[in-house]
Amino acid sequence: MNILDPHSDHVHPTMVPAISDPHGDHTTSPDMGHGDHMMMMQMTFYFGYKNVELLFAGLVINTPGEMVGACIGVFLLAVFYEGLKIGREFLLRRNQVNVRYNSMPVPGADGTVLMETHKTVGQRMLSLAHFLQTFLHIIQVVVSYFLMLVFMTYNGYLCIAVAAGAGLGYFLFSWKKAVVVDITEHCH
Repeated sequence: MNILDPHSDHVHPTMVPAISDPHGDHTTSPDMGHGDHMMMMQMTFYFGYKNVELLFAGLVINTPGEMVGACIGVFLLAVFYEGLKIGREFLLRRNQVNVRYNSMPVPGADGTVLMETHKTVGQRMLSLAHFLQTFLHIIQVVVSYFLMLVFMTYNGYLCIAVAAGAGLGYFLFSWKKAVVVDITEHCH
């Protein structure tokens, strides 16, 4: 039985005190082996450039120049994401097939019955256009999660880069957008 959890014979990983390594850039828990290192994740917004781990274990920002480069890359990724959304919508409209018009009875104000016409648009499942849309959808999902994870670093510079890139991308690509409600959005 341990003192951190009197009802259990094991230590909860979230309750284990962290021990700094001699270099001061990693922390380990007492139950981890010597080769296991784990960086502490920042849980509040901050503005800094030292030891900022970005998406991958080997991608660590340590200098102001690296932070500027990372911000530019994240900014461009967010612009690309907005462009990708609009590009997919454009391709979908261009490749629409099977247009059908359906009429439905709608009650009028004076008790009469009016006929309202609706346009139904479909696309073939086994078509090059649908395979392209599927591939672009996968890229869109991956990029959207990358941007979300970058924002979750809580680094103020990177968060501003995500927001500014999304804003510029929307400004550049969405001004001709015909759809008011975006059903292809993943992270908003």
